[in-house]
Amino acid sequence: MDYRKSNAPANTVTRDMMKLSADTGNVYETTMIIAKRANQITVEMKQDLEKKLQEFASYSDNLEEVFENREQIEISRYYEKLPKPTLIAVQEYEEDKVYYKNPAKDKGAF
Repeated sequence: MDYRKSNAPANTVTRDMMKLSADTGNVYETTMIIAKRANQITVEMKQDLEKKLQEFASYSDNLEEVFENREQIEISRYYEKLPKPTLIAVQEYEEDKVYYKNPAKDKGAF
């Protein structure tokens, strides 16, 4: 899922963890699923941001360029305004867009 097109809220929202954990039956397992997905989104966002900021990398120290790089500032502001990775992960989990598997539970299925 593209995190830029997410309809996740930008602010923290209180959620009922018992409703969220209805699929797994375990609040801690649900929390770990959401946390691992949030880490994946964080890595993706960081790589994307670094790739975009790399275009503006200056290898020579010019004092004027350091203070007047407006494009770089705008890109950074855009990423700051995006919903946090945890909120995106919770939204994906609520919409059943997250695939997860517990090997400990699946061991008895074979």
